[in-house]
Amino acid sequence: MGVMTTATAPLPAAVPAPPWARRAAHAIALCAVPSGLWRIAMASGVHVGYSDQVLRDVYDIPGWGIAYVVGLSVLAELAALFPLLLVSDRWRPMRPRALAALSWTASVVLLLVALGQLVVAFTVESQSYMSSGTARTVWAVVFAPLFAIPPLMTAVTWSYTKRQRQRW
Repeated sequence: MGVMTTATAPLPAAVPAPPWARRAAHAIALCAVPSGLWRIAMASGVHVGYSDQVLRDVYDIPGWGIAYVVGLSVLAELAALFPLLLVSDRWRPMRPRALAALSWTASVVLLLVALGQLVVAFTVESQSYMSSGTARTVWAVVFAPLFAIPPLMTAVTWSYTKRQRQRW
C-alpha cells in the first residue's frame, strides 16, 4: 500500500499568470530594445549626437568603451527578460518566496534608478555632450520606454506574489 507523505504529495497546481501580466512582462523586454540599439549604434560608429572628441574622451570609443557599451546593452536586455520567468507556466522556481523577494527588490531598485536618471537627464552637464537639439530628441525617444519598466515590473511582481501566496 502506498502511503502518501509530504515527500510524495503532489505539488499544488500553479495558478497561471493573467494575460495582462504576460503582456506587461513582454512589454518590459521590448522597452529595453530601443536604447540597446542606440548604444550599439554608438559603439559601431554611427553618429548619435556626440562629437568624436566626446566619444573618445568620455566614452573611450574607439577603445574599451565599445565593449562596455555593447556589454551594457546585452546585460540590460537579459535583465529585461527576467520578468518573463515570473509569468511562465513551464518554469517553477524551487524557492518562490526568494524569487518574490528578489522581484520586489528589483522593482524598488528600478524605480530609484529611474528617478535618478530623470534628475541626471535634466541637468545641464548631461545635455552639454549632445551636439544638437535633434540628437537630444532622438536620445529622449529611445530612452523614454525605459521609464515604463518600473511600474510594469511592479505590476508583474505583484501578480507573481499574489499567485504564489495561494500556494504558500
